[in-house]
Amino acid sequence: MASIDYFERKLDDKRRLTIPTELRNEFASGVVLTRGFGQYLHLYPKTVWDRDVEAALGASGSILDEKVADMNVRFRRGKTEAELDQKQGRVTIEQHLLDYAQIDRDLVAVRAGAYWRILAADA
Repeated sequence: MASIDYFERKLDDKRRLTIPTELRNEFASGVVLTRGFGQYLHLYPKTVWDRDVEAALGASGSILDEKVADMNVRFRRGKTEAELDQKQGRVTIEQHLLDYAQIDRDLVAVRAGAYWRILAADA
């Protein structure tokens, strides 16, 4: 089976993103969405978020270190968690995250290792 590293989608009227069928098992643990480093979003399987991101944020140094604090704020600001709709394979993206990434309806998703970058189709 070929690995999917890129897909394009249109959000429905309720701001729901349909995950391709081939990727739904990857998100069976849940979905975490947060702001990216640029004008895009990060989409994580919940297991990846818990194992890699939470571990890195919690173990990255002194709580008095401004760089550590800035990284925690960046990753947690606007963070949402949701379950993948098992019947349709959809997840709702909160409006504030869409506004941040300037996504209206059309988007692209690109695998970036263990997570996905979600950007406006015209970005």
